[in-house]
Amino acid sequence: MMTKKLWKGNHALAEGAIAAGLDAYFGYPITPQNEVPEYMSFRMRERNRIFLQAESELGARDIVMGATTTGKKAMTTFSSQ
Repeated sequence: MMTKKLWKGNHALAEGAIAAGLDAYFGYPITPQNEVPEYMSFRMRERNRIFLQAESELGARDIVMGATTTGKKAMTTFSSQ
């Protein structure tokens, strides 16, 4: 039987990505999603995966695009729509 867990939405998003095999997270902490980079900074290290704080949201996007061209599963999060 599966155990039930109660998570904040940002943490659930991060755990879902990790469970899906995320290799690398590149992010910039900015409200309202600043919990994601903070949480990922710990969880990715625990799993011996890549975490990098980028210089901006656009910089994080560009790094993700580069990482995915190498076949890695990479993601970022943005504060805007």
